[in-house]
Amino acid sequence: MDNLRSSIDEIEYIKSEDIFSDTKSIIESARNYAYSSVNVSLIKRNWLLGKRIFEEFLLGEDRAEYGAKVIKSLSKKLTQEYGKGFTKSNLYSFYNFYKAYQNIFQTLSGKFDNRLLSWSHYLILTQVIDSNARNWYENEALKETWSVRTLQRNISSQYYYRILKSQQKELVENEMKELTKSYRPNKLEFIKNPMITEFLGLSSDSAFTETDLEKCILSNIQKFLMELGKGYAFVARQQHIHTEKQDYFIDLVFYNYILKCFVLIDLKTSKITHQDVGQMDMYIRMYDELKRNEGDNPTIGIVLCSDTDADIAKYSIMNGNEQLFASKYKLYLPTEEELRAEIETQKTMFYLQQNEEDKE
Repeated sequence: MDNLRSSIDEIEYIKSEDIFSDTKSIIESARNYAYSSVNVSLIKRNWLLGKRIFEEFLLGEDRAEYGAKVIKSLSKKLTQEYGKGFTKSNLYSFYNFYKAYQNIFQTLSGKFDNRLLSWSHYLILTQVIDSNARNWYENEALKETWSVRTLQRNISSQYYYRILKSQQKELVENEMKELTKSYRPNKLEFIKNPMITEFLGLSSDSAFTETDLEKCILSNIQKFLMELGKGYAFVARQQHIHTEKQDYFIDLVFYNYILKCFVLIDLKTSKITHQDVGQMDMYIRMYDELKRNEGDNPTIGIVLCSDTDADIAKYSIMNGNEQLFASKYKLYLPTEEELRAEIETQKTMFYLQQNEEDKE
């Protein structure tokens, strides 16, 4: 039988003798069309918002001062009306996107360009001041289907300038591909993006960022700390922190009203690395800058490791307050031994539960 092509608008498949293969093609085609449509709608929205903000900025004589007031007021009103996604930094990113890509859409009523990158890609590209470099990175990202992480790494490592000056371009390119081969685009990367869930009016699902084991440990660590009765108040789980380059999620956030400080907890399913501690230190700095109120003590960070060979906990506190930490904070924090024992207990319970389910 000759292959027949069937389609409805952008969703299509080529009929074969294998119904399973054909149905897979239909599902994948529909998903890709949905992702593309949402992405283009998001980019158009952000471009139009940036355009309108740009036009408003032109009205002020002192554009920087007037623009700051506009952004502050607009962010407050939009957040009250629509919730997350309209912070001052996000509004500035829309403004910068429009300035960098004023001609990305020929006509707003015309058919959209299927070769658009994701919004996360454009957020990174707007950080590149050199328009020639920015255009080159954009074209390469489209042509080579770079993931967001690959694009960010190549920009950070000055890949454009290095390959431009190199007499052995193939060597530079092969090195880049080797270093970024683990950054393959993730099929879930698009829907995991908090900006997408906010755009669609959905709540972020913490299940996207947790394994079953992680969820088990975090849920019980949360109860464990609350039951210690030493002043812990629960603040948030999987708290989203957005920077210009990346999205982060802090596993657990508490406030201890006896210590008068925030306590951040991050769980790792592998051995703790210097990068993990450095990331926690970044969380602490951000919390001290954005959340800490007058009279609060410095934020504490605890990095937990659930590695099978060594269940450990590492404490972190910035600004040279190690003595304060040792003499005061440890009176109200669980010891490393207590945390280690609790993690091991929860792991044992989890594995026993899994074994029982496998037997059924």
